[in-house]
Amino acid sequence: MDLAAPPSQLPDSLRLRRHLHVGGEWTSPADTELIDVENPSTGELVGQVPAGSPADVNRAVAAARAAFPGWSAATPAERSAHLDRLHTALTARADDLARTIAVELGSPLKLATRVQVGLPLTVLRDHVALAARAPVEESIGNSLVVREPIGVVGAITPWNYPLHQVMAKLAPALAAGCTVVLKPSELTSLTACLLFDAVSEAGLPPGVLNLVPGTGPVVGEALAGHPDVDLVSFTGSTATGARIMRLAADRIARVALELGGKSANVILPDADLATAVKVGVGNALLNSGQTCTAWTRMLVHRDRYDEALHLIATAVAGYRLGDPFDPATRLGPLVSAAQAERVRGHIDRALADGARLVTGGPDAPVPARGHFVAPTVFADVHPDSALAQEEVFGPVLAVIPFTDTDEAVAIANNSKYGLAGAVWSADTDAALAVARRLRTGAVDINGAPFNPLAPFGGYKQSGLGRELGVHGLAEFCELKAIQR
Repeated sequence: MDLAAPPSQLPDSLRLRRHLHVGGEWTSPADTELIDVENPSTGELVGQVPAGSPADVNRAVAAARAAFPGWSAATPAERSAHLDRLHTALTARADDLARTIAVELGSPLKLATRVQVGLPLTVLRDHVALAARAPVEESIGNSLVVREPIGVVGAITPWNYPLHQVMAKLAPALAAGCTVVLKPSELTSLTACLLFDAVSEAGLPPGVLNLVPGTGPVVGEALAGHPDVDLVSFTGSTATGARIMRLAADRIARVALELGGKSANVILPDADLATAVKVGVGNALLNSGQTCTAWTRMLVHRDRYDEALHLIATAVAGYRLGDPFDPATRLGPLVSAAQAERVRGHIDRALADGARLVTGGPDAPVPARGHFVAPTVFADVHPDSALAQEEVFGPVLAVIPFTDTDEAVAIANNSKYGLAGAVWSADTDAALAVARRLRTGAVDINGAPFNPLAPFGGYKQSGLGRELGVHGLAEFCELKAIQR
């Protein structure tokens, strides 16, 4: 087997990871089947991980169940101290994590360092503090209402933010007193292996955290349908989220789902158009558009529409495609050949539906190797068209004109999704009024920064429940009323 990534990019220790992490130890899987890990920038093989089985899931869930009484009984200070040691161990691996994500996902190294690794480290640090707090209790009449950890959590995470999406589940679950079995995406499992090296170093009690790599149809379904899993926390596609709900329904198990998005960026006519466009394009193209919260619909007033299209084309021209380790690269590949082909299909359909190509498209130049798709912008996109309604999950932006605020709100809300969005205006009160009308879980006004302590999640088919901060912590708890 020829593994192509040089040691300077991918730590040698990650190349062959043929073990699970169960009960506090790296241990052999039930069979020897392996999953290849690819570098999407080149298409070359860079590593292998085990393809877990239902038997491996059974073993991991049993370890988590056995660890639950002790972990749930630990004091807040004890759980906080464990999380703090994990934060220290992960911080020491920050460079290796960023390089690994750049290799197996294709994120430019700058993005991998600042966002892909920097954000989950912040989330974990926040939960060190949250875990240290005394449990929230409330008196209602003669009742004492307490929160208790729900039990064993099955965490199923995607490939687009392979450390952050994991940490958004592990950190609050552990802080609440739950134990966890993690199934990361098979496309980016090397990042999870590096995380569990830090778990080992941090000395978490055996069985509190367990890792079973594998595919969704095998490991994911076994975990979602397991009778000893009390909560399934999933991030991914809406179709898979619906499947997980059906599997959990057979035993009336709880689910927390963070699913798709088709977020609208509403630019009101009095906005600073140059800034709104620059930030909006950056958000739409973040992580090569492989971001559930991406503002993939830009809504612009008709009076400023042509000006906006010119600014958009200029902004997109500055996004250079290429090697994630080249400092000049601003846009990496898509994660796989299948994902790239899917995005190209959306582009072809938009052209067939009559959208006007502004820049990019199927004939735009891209690197000869790897799964690259040129950043593509369409104007005059009909609000009911497939491009305006379906999540593309690639570097494709739909620009839609509007005549007045009511029409803008109607277009923004014309979606089965409701995860994120944005409003731009020189009048912050007017922007807030529009933000309140948007049926979505988060809205940014005038480019306000992401807040990792605020609740994260969506309306409609964007999911159920919330992640991050105290609201995310509550997802991993049961409520008990004690009458006195």
